[in-house]
Amino acid sequence: MDFMELDGLSITLIALGILAVLVLFAGAKVVPQGYNYTVERFGRYIRTLKPGLSLIIPFIDGIGRKMNMMEQVLEIPHQEVITRDNATVTANGVNFYQILDAAAAAYEVAHLEHAVLNLTMTNIRTVMGSMDLDQLLSNRDEINQRLLKVVDTAVSPWGLKITRIEIKDIDPPKDLVESMGRQMKAEREKRALILEAEGKRQAAILQAEGQKQSQVLEAEGRREAAFRDAEARERSAEAEAKATEVVSNAIASGNVQAINYFVANNYIKALEGLAKSPNQKVLMLPVEAASVIGAIGGIAEIAKETFGGDGKPAPRPTSGRPPSTT
Repeated sequence: MDFMELDGLSITLIALGILAVLVLFAGAKVVPQGYNYTVERFGRYIRTLKPGLSLIIPFIDGIGRKMNMMEQVLEIPHQEVITRDNATVTANGVNFYQILDAAAAAYEVAHLEHAVLNLTMTNIRTVMGSMDLDQLLSNRDEINQRLLKVVDTAVSPWGLKITRIEIKDIDPPKDLVESMGRQMKAEREKRALILEAEGKRQAAILQAEGQKQSQVLEAEGRREAAFRDAEARERSAEAEAKATEVVSNAIASGNVQAINYFVANNYIKALEGLAKSPNQKVLMLPVEAASVIGAIGGIAEIAKETFGGDGKPAPRPTSGRPPSTT
């Protein structure tokens, strides 16, 4: 009897031990890294379990939602968008989001991914539809920033953070692409013509500046040459005046050779001018050789009287008449 009672007690203790282990396992919850679990008591949210080992009341509390707290990527499928200038394009993209509040993400919206996807697609059509096609193709960063701001504000009550929205492809229709190609080609040809015209204009300006500078330098040269010619003529006139003065003084002193020198000098200059005439080929004048020789002899006598026989100047006569010769 005692053995049977001991066996029944042992079985009871073993059963209680097994039950305690089962209760312990039912109340112990291990949450992996990157996840949060919501705890519900009789269907009502009470708290959130963080990564690690946590205990709940078995059979009363239960795990509600297992929320992924890591950053997630949501593919935005292709959709047609009508721009402000009535051009139809096809666009797709990606949405990067992260859950910050597990309870809000679990209980504030149903079908979280579907809601974020539809919200992003709707705002893509809104933002891209408010822009012209040229702006759409050239301002992709602006589109991304506007989408990020609008969608992030909209999902904030759901405990989400939109980290980035990127437009992947913008595909205009084929005929529109061909038209844009022709437009781009025409624009490049236009710029080429403008650059060519600008180059010709600049070359003409530089050429005109060069001609102007050349004319200025040429005028400066002519002015300098005229100045030097005038200076030469002035010096020549001074020399001529000095010579005339010397001859006049000699004549005033009664020196006949001076008169002969003056007449012979002008006579020879006149002959030289006639000989240098461009339309004069033959010169025939009744010139007496004796007169020319006599004039040359008069020049020699003047030189002798002026400088003397030993190369020194001779003294001027004291009387007004020429010295007598024997």
